[in-house]
Amino acid sequence: MGANRDEALVERALVMALERRKLGKGLLHHTDRGSQYTSRGYRGLLEQYGIETSMSRKGDCWDNALIESFFGTLKVECTDRYNFKTMTEVRTVIFEYMEVFYNRQRLHSALGFMTPTEFELLPV
Repeated sequence: MGANRDEALVERALVMALERRKLGKGLLHHTDRGSQYTSRGYRGLLEQYGIETSMSRKGDCWDNALIESFFGTLKVECTDRYNFKTMTEVRTVIFEYMEVFYNRQRLHSALGFMTPTEFELLPV
């Protein structure tokens, strides 16, 4: 999370994900056409890690349907239930929702009613 949605924010998020997770080859990174994702520096970082890029077509909201669905779920199940007073409170609540509930407890029908953590641990 950050005060600005810019290239530096998405670069930090990508590096954080790559450092914290055991990600193999063949990654596909899908985004919309926001300037932070189309910047030369961000595209270079993806290339450096051998990550294939995929971008939504201009003006086609259906290309990003999965992430739009996720954000809808995040709002309904988490953020709409709070009247946040500080950014620290926002970070804490969203972290707990994502890392404690969403990834480790919430069953996902698209994953055969497993949690994302269980699904990721399946042998390939």
